[in-house]
Amino acid sequence: MNRIVKNTAMLYIMNIAKLVFPLLTLPYLARVLSTEANAVYTYVKNSVLMYVQLIIDFGFLLSATRAIAQAQGDRDKIGSIVGDVMVGKGLLSLLAFAVLAVMTMTIDILGNNPLYTFLSFLQAVSTIFLVDFLFHGLERMHVITIRYFITRLITVALTFLLIKDDSDLLLIPVLEILGNLAAVVWVWWEIRKLQIKVKFTKLSRVFAYLKESFVYFLSDMASTAFGALNTLIIGIVMAEKDIVIWGYAIQFVSVVQMMYNPIVNGIYPHMVREKSFGVIKKVLLVFLPLVAVGCVIVWFGADLLVSILTGGIYPETAPVLRYFIPLLFISFPAILFGWPVLGAIGKTKETTATTIICAAVQVLGLVVLLWLDRFSLFNLAMLRAATDLLMFLLRGAVCVKHRKEFLS
Repeated sequence: MNRIVKNTAMLYIMNIAKLVFPLLTLPYLARVLSTEANAVYTYVKNSVLMYVQLIIDFGFLLSATRAIAQAQGDRDKIGSIVGDVMVGKGLLSLLAFAVLAVMTMTIDILGNNPLYTFLSFLQAVSTIFLVDFLFHGLERMHVITIRYFITRLITVALTFLLIKDDSDLLLIPVLEILGNLAAVVWVWWEIRKLQIKVKFTKLSRVFAYLKESFVYFLSDMASTAFGALNTLIIGIVMAEKDIVIWGYAIQFVSVVQMMYNPIVNGIYPHMVREKSFGVIKKVLLVFLPLVAVGCVIVWFGADLLVSILTGGIYPETAPVLRYFIPLLFISFPAILFGWPVLGAIGKTKETTATTIICAAVQVLGLVVLLWLDRFSLFNLAMLRAATDLLMFLLRGAVCVKHRKEFLS
């Protein structure tokens, strides 16, 4: 339990940093970039880059973390896992590039900014060498926290120094790449200290890992229907200012949900080993009231939060942020009952099925909104909350059905 607390604390420090750093750069970018440039930045970051990163990661943060945890300190085996997963990610980056090429040819905002889109792709590719799954599996979360600080500090500092107007837009993904490369140096120094020799074994092993990770990828891909797909469609059917307003609101939601991730990621390795539902009950009793308090703060403080987040440039974001309060509350138990609970007892298919069902409902809802000409930011936010509520109910039902498989 002490290790869980330590790792969760380290991840919380990182996620607090994920809250602070955007609050530094987003208001600045809102002031120095035009609405058109801001729309490009927001659209690529909150939709396109998410799809690209999803393909490259391919669910390895869960499947490879599980493999590392099960290796039980066998350095030779761990080194082989890391090497094979990295090769797998390299192959997946080729697929991601093909998908990006199609999107660039079919979506105007990307086709009008091909170089920015390509540089953002390289930013995603550079994350292959960060191997966060290794340190998750070894429960050495401090390494992930430190590497994140390295990445963000470099990127934020260079952003303030170099980004002055729309002509500097291309520098934004370049600075992200530089930050990632600096973090790579730190990460691989840590790997050397652990005396882990990373090595590629054979392609058949790589494809075996890809096959094993596919179910996690399906779940992650389906879950993008709750976020990136909405942004993708907004960029096609709505105005540039709507892209920016939605982008800032969803950025805040993402930051809040990042605060949930340390709990989820911190207990996952423990749940894989112990399968203790008692830990989940304690987490709910402690954190769900805190989530409720946070939702109240968002309701009354939305105007102030938006003023800080956008530098006072886009006050129209405040009511949109309030639309997301139901989602902020229900998404915590919905996420918690996923991989940390059902995944820990081997119910990967069931977990993926719940996500796919909810994604299908989300997509159907989008189609209905477009068909009825009811496609608005409010209706999109309500649809997001409804699908997360459905996910929680479905996953809760699976937990009840298989409750005897928890050891305590």
